[in-house]
Amino acid sequence: MPGEPQLESRHCGLADVSLYIHIPFCPSFCDYCDFYSETVKDGGRLDSFLTALIKDINYQLEFFGIEKIVTAYIGGGTPSVLGVRRIRSLLDELGKLKCFSPVEFTIEANPESADREFLTACREGGITRLSLGAQSFHEPSRKSVNRAGSVITLEECLSLAGTIFPQAFCADLLAGLPYQTEEVITDDIKRLLEFKPSHVSLYSLVTEDGTPLEDKVKAKMLTLPDTDAADNIWLAGKNALVSAGFEHYEISNFSAKGGRCLHNTRYWLMDSWLGAGPAACGTVVDEKTGTALRFTYVHDTDAYMKNPIIHNAVCEHLDRITLIKESLLMGYRYMEGPDSRKFRSRFGISAEECIPRTLERWKEKDKMLYLNKFLTEAFCELEM
Repeated sequence: MPGEPQLESRHCGLADVSLYIHIPFCPSFCDYCDFYSETVKDGGRLDSFLTALIKDINYQLEFFGIEKIVTAYIGGGTPSVLGVRRIRSLLDELGKLKCFSPVEFTIEANPESADREFLTACREGGITRLSLGAQSFHEPSRKSVNRAGSVITLEECLSLAGTIFPQAFCADLLAGLPYQTEEVITDDIKRLLEFKPSHVSLYSLVTEDGTPLEDKVKAKMLTLPDTDAADNIWLAGKNALVSAGFEHYEISNFSAKGGRCLHNTRYWLMDSWLGAGPAACGTVVDEKTGTALRFTYVHDTDAYMKNPIIHNAVCEHLDRITLIKESLLMGYRYMEGPDSRKFRSRFGISAEECIPRTLERWKEKDKMLYLNKFLTEAFCELEM
């Protein structure tokens, strides 16, 4: 049930946190997407949402006694639908916060709604990193899942990104799309790297429950690559990125030298973060007890705008064993594994001491590639 979060360190001031901001608006929906968002209705609604969002952020900062926001990320939805005036307004409000001094500040954008003026406003407003939803250069694959825009629009936006955010932009690609082959994904990566991104996220397409993609597949209107073919497509993409000099530092993420995403790394290492906006989630760790508070806003923009206060979020207390499990789950997504110093400081024990037999069995195996199997073994050992 929604209720006031309870945390001992609530008023002591957290030394640093990250901030995730969810913009729940899209011009249209891709068939595979199950993220919470709604289609843009009118400018007045966007303005009202931003007013509520700033109220939410300010309240959380005071409630938790935040000292410093070290990374920030604006995601969605499609944040670029805010347009130039509203993104400037949002960035101006964030810039007024005394604790807002992120070393990395990312915004997601889709090529069809991110023109030169918008990207320039982002850069001038303090955004340091751009994440573009490319997905694929293969038109049959794009059209099959109702991906908005065109390859021409995508290439124009990538060119702009390289100019306005040189060596500081990321692009997402999807593996396992309809009509996609190993040759297609390899060509996608070759074309993408011509624009010199510093980071590439390569995700496997998942058919989520209740999405139009699931309906089309069930109705046999669309055929996806089978499991083995989809795995091989992803592996072909991985090999192309690694061959091009990109570091595979997290399950789905690859970076050029110095291009790792600092914000997402804080998730993987289970640092504290705040979440603002409908459907946003935050997790605040109490380092003294090795426990945490998690809060999640409901998937309802109208309810959020009426009362955007954390007390209306659904709250969950993560006890020590739950936080250990999450730290292992997230940490082993990461190439280096959990942060050993932080893990011992937080729990009084190392990850190696938690699951020694599992780690010994997996010493020579790729834990990132077979994470689910590795974690199943690890959790069984942890609970013995």
